[in-house]
Amino acid sequence: MEIAPKHRPFIIAIDGPAGSGKTTTAKALAKELGFIYVDTGAMYRAVALFAQRRGVSMADRDAICTLLDDVDIRLERTDGSQHTMLNGEDVEQHIRTQEMSKAASDISAIPCVREAMVDLQRHAAKDAMGAVLEGRDIGTVVFPDSPCKIYLVADTPTRAERRKKQLEEKGIAADLETIRREIEERDRNDAAREHSPLRKADDAIEVETTNTSIDEQVSMILSLVWKRIDQFQKGQSI
Repeated sequence: MEIAPKHRPFIIAIDGPAGSGKTTTAKALAKELGFIYVDTGAMYRAVALFAQRRGVSMADRDAICTLLDDVDIRLERTDGSQHTMLNGEDVEQHIRTQEMSKAASDISAIPCVREAMVDLQRHAAKDAMGAVLEGRDIGTVVFPDSPCKIYLVADTPTRAERRKKQLEEKGIAADLETIRREIEERDRNDAAREHSPLRKADDAIEVETTNTSIDEQVSMILSLVWKRIDQFQKGQSI
């Protein structure tokens, strides 16, 4: 599709808790629209991995902030797949574990980390025709002026099942009850953190995904996106 130059980039902001379907939906939308996809969660996971490798505790905020000067994170596409590059190394497989999921949640509560990642996320999208970003503060902090904000929700058992399936597809053993507890803990942490807590933007459209297949989910959101793009280019209020 084509977006008029004066309206670029067209930002689609997808937020929601862990396991609500953000990543799968965002990837599908980006592919369908020809937009870039920015996996913000991968950025936090990469910082957490770097800190772990340096032997720095996620609770040592000053040390974490100091480490950021040595971190270079890039998102690259190779053979149709997106990879997270940490200082030139492809760390995609290393950051997709439950351990890194928990570490990313902890490190994302540190203000200096969030500020650095927000800058990186905005830079990743600025030269594109359009971009799909998914995370927990895209519509509220990273791109509060996005003309298309989606907030995905699903019940905890459904989200735990989805995460278990994702891990098993990567060859990672996963216990459903452990995943459920970790999701509940992350929900509490994300909602309670002082800096950029998880919340639905006032102008975001909430989409319930508990009983929806991914194809139905993408089709429904894609219809909304096309409408928003048309309104946006015509200068109509949204």
